[in-house]
Amino acid sequence: MPEQEQNTPEPRTEADGAAMAPDTAARPVITIMHASVGSGHKAAANAVAQAIDRMRGTCGVPADVEVDVIDILDFGRIKFDGNKTAASFTGATRPIYDIAWRYTLTGRVLWGGGTGWSRVMFPAFNEYIESKRPLAVIATHITAANVAVGARMITGFEYPIVCIPTDYEIEGWWPHKETDLFCVATEYMAETLRPRLVEESRISITGIPVRGGFESPSDRSEDRGRFGIPEDKTVVLVMAGASLPQPYVRFRAAIEQTLPFLRRFENMHFVFLPGRDREYAERLRRIFEAMKLENVMVMDYVEDMASLMTASDVAILKSGGLAVTECLCARLPMILLGRSYGQEKANTTMLTGFGACMHATTARELITTLNRIHGHPETLKALLVNAEALRCPHAAEDIVEQTMGLVGTPRPRERHFAEFYWGGKPAHTR
Repeated sequence: MPEQEQNTPEPRTEADGAAMAPDTAARPVITIMHASVGSGHKAAANAVAQAIDRMRGTCGVPADVEVDVIDILDFGRIKFDGNKTAASFTGATRPIYDIAWRYTLTGRVLWGGGTGWSRVMFPAFNEYIESKRPLAVIATHITAANVAVGARMITGFEYPIVCIPTDYEIEGWWPHKETDLFCVATEYMAETLRPRLVEESRISITGIPVRGGFESPSDRSEDRGRFGIPEDKTVVLVMAGASLPQPYVRFRAAIEQTLPFLRRFENMHFVFLPGRDREYAERLRRIFEAMKLENVMVMDYVEDMASLMTASDVAILKSGGLAVTECLCARLPMILLGRSYGQEKANTTMLTGFGACMHATTARELITTLNRIHGHPETLKALLVNAEALRCPHAAEDIVEQTMGLVGTPRPRERHFAEFYWGGKPAHTR
């Protein structure tokens, strides 16, 4: 539904104008938006912010640019915990979520963008745009992207919007028609955008952005010594840090079922990473002490994950987009554990289809997989070879460079309260 006026800011009172008038001497701003629904969206946003800092004064990035990394949920009229909300979709209702995620608006009827959501729920972000007038907005979550589109329509201020899906498939709710650039991980994802009438010039295969440290290999022997990891063992990272509770309940339950069998893997050393969950870390330590397991260790929160990953031989983890991407960039073979739904199911399907990982749905399958690796560690080499096609350690820099190329080149814009449109035949069947 197009609105009557185009490219015209909402009327403001003199008081509003005085309050929101930008400082003409203010530094230029790039806004990076995420939503606190799991940790991946924020991690990708921070990775792009770090790249901007590294690129100051080059590739069109102003040396004095201010980088705002914001959680769009902080600007909502209704305040809620995104992680808790997301967790409600990962319990008994998760199969329903899976069906909705896979089939809603992923065929020919597509979402284009509009002002409705922004007007009702995010007026504070519209005020933010009026105040900051960013050079560009980069969004790593659907809600953030749609709110950015709405704010641009409402305020009339021009800025490019760059969207970064942080998984290996693209949902139907991204603002396809109003996004200036989609930065996607694979050609497969690009192929899902084309029938949604996204022009080739608005699609770039960059990879998913990850934090710095994965660009060049570090000294593996030195890193193992620094982390206290045996030099002569196959090191297995068990990535059990919890961001969304419910999925990790199942993941941890499967892991704990394997614990009595770990002592049989004499040539392996298991490193458990509970993240910031100190209670779970202490629980693991008590279990290992009681079982007298000698080929295990528990690490507290690790800042330098890049070095730890490159010092390891294989990781056991869930199929979250950012986690698997960091493993790809670190050249760390993966065993994905557990039944996956929604976007994580798409991640698992893509990675196993490439032959870039192994997948175990149960504790019994995991033990069988570990047995295979224990007896034939060379099997990990095949995973590395296959995964190389998906490795993009410089994704963040590529995204920043392409974003700056869009600054100052406005496109014709229309205003819509809400817009749906008819796309082409879907590129694939889920």
